[in-house]
Amino acid sequence: METLEFQSEARQLLQLMIHSIYSNKDTFLRELVSNASDALDKLRLESFRDKDMKVDIDDLHIVIESDPAERTLTVRDNGIGMTREDVVRLIGTIAKSGTAEFLRQLKDQQSSSSDLIGQFGIGFYSSFMVADKVTLVTKYPHAEKGVRWESTGESTYTIEDVDDAPQGTSVTLHLKPSDDEDRLPDYTEPAKIREIVKRYSDFITWPVRLGGEEINSRKALWARPASEVTEEEYAEFYRHISHDWNAPLETIRMQAEGTFEYQALLFLPSQAPLDLFMRDSKRGVQLYVKRVFVMDDCAELMPEYLRFVKGVVDAADLSLNVSREILQQDRQIQLMRRRLVKKVLSSIKSLMSSRTEDYLKLWREVGAALKEGLLSDFDNRDAILEICSFASTHSEDELTSLADYVSRMKEGQEHIYFMTGDSRVAVENSPHMEALRAKGYEVLILTDPIDEMWVDSVPAFDGKTFQSVAKGQVDVETEEEKSAASAKAEEFADLLSWMTSSLSEDVKEVRLSSRLTTSPACVVGDAHDITPTLEKMYKAMGQELPKIKRILELNPSHPLVEGLHKAFAAGERESLADTSELIYGLALLAEGGELADPSRFVKLVADRVQRTF
Repeated sequence: METLEFQSEARQLLQLMIHSIYSNKDTFLRELVSNASDALDKLRLESFRDKDMKVDIDDLHIVIESDPAERTLTVRDNGIGMTREDVVRLIGTIAKSGTAEFLRQLKDQQSSSSDLIGQFGIGFYSSFMVADKVTLVTKYPHAEKGVRWESTGESTYTIEDVDDAPQGTSVTLHLKPSDDEDRLPDYTEPAKIREIVKRYSDFITWPVRLGGEEINSRKALWARPASEVTEEEYAEFYRHISHDWNAPLETIRMQAEGTFEYQALLFLPSQAPLDLFMRDSKRGVQLYVKRVFVMDDCAELMPEYLRFVKGVVDAADLSLNVSREILQQDRQIQLMRRRLVKKVLSSIKSLMSSRTEDYLKLWREVGAALKEGLLSDFDNRDAILEICSFASTHSEDELTSLADYVSRMKEGQEHIYFMTGDSRVAVENSPHMEALRAKGYEVLILTDPIDEMWVDSVPAFDGKTFQSVAKGQVDVETEEEKSAASAKAEEFADLLSWMTSSLSEDVKEVRLSSRLTTSPACVVGDAHDITPTLEKMYKAMGQELPKIKRILELNPSHPLVEGLHKAFAAGERESLADTSELIYGLALLAEGGELADPSRFVKLVADRVQRTF
């Protein structure tokens, strides 16, 4: 026998489980039955794939046994089982469970553990809510010996080999005394066990037996008529497959008949999955063939930008031996994927029009992921644009759809104006916004990192092209203003040419601006230049880019620029190079940019201030 220590995060979670005031301790049995069901699914699948695996699959099942005298409850399956390494990896550590992130959020939010535990999938550790000691015995089909694991939920656990372990896994809970005040029922009572299984695990496809009697109906929800399934049954099934404690925001059912038949039961979450933006996040739905589980997280059925969608797809005409490589080339799978995607997008559009609050809740949780589809799913780009919402200068609090933006456009306006940035405050205070704000043009405020990517790839919406207010020429001038600007450009031509030469290491051009009203200058990119924020993102990923020179625009009506022009006309060239550098530095700082030589800029400012005394 070997005694090992839990990983530090595992110890913290165990203590939370044991000492937290959890409103519904019944969920421990749901988690154990769900784990057993997964083990049975995996064994049957492996038996199809590995013909040399000598296992009995004629009567795969889950058995619950209670012993009131000994105060024990055992959940046993004859499924895939685990190796010794599996036990240590899956139970002794929590590297992939998201629990470390859960503990951080618990600390940050200063919430009670009962508010948060369920959101992260309590799984096997939930046993310690009701048990003083847990014993697990398991055997993997190819292993010569079984494994016995035991712990009281403190800092250590014991693990040893077992010679005569049967196929599968058994978990025995040495129960705490029942306590009505602590909401701890007597879990050895058959009536209580039946109640929990009926409520949480009735849909499990494998028989759950208690005292020789099968206590679950085993009816797959997606195969039952919609009129016969309750919202609570949908919610419990969603929790079973997603490990999300919350009920789903929306349930989507599909059934295709004809030459290629399949059924689908999909769910939209009310809260984003914890790993939504993690590199190794799980995506895809569960794939069944004629009610037989084949694959978890089938990415071939759901694109990455819809990775928050959970559910089941049950196909009638696929092989049980299907592999991911085969799925990638399968025409039927590709057809199913297209239909599933269109159904999900149309369901979100329906939410947008009929249940606005639910739509906005979904958008705030997963909108950034949905917008990734604008870069990858060209066939559905218009449908994705229709369900997008954005902050804009039209309202401080409410988001706007693109359709609503277009409906408010000024007469003769050809572009949908937008600006990207780190925050709403940064965008609203940007000099680039001055002329558009003064003339009453609405501007979309895009602050998600993905916005930096898609705006350059999506040409238009409803015939209106997207136009960055920080790139290219922004045409919001009247004909009279254009005429006056042309005259000013001629008047300033020599100064602009001289400054372009003086600042040639940093800028490609100096010109007069049509977008400034109060600031002296701003820095803009050409129409097809990448933004400074996107340039920073590439550099953060280790990609070095060639230096991108941008354009310095001057406000000819600003006193600083007027003074510069007069000094240049009077032939005062000696100090103007420093003044030009100062103006460029101020423009960079105004947009949140970084100075190439901050110490030199500080010296120039100090020298200039000193001259005023």
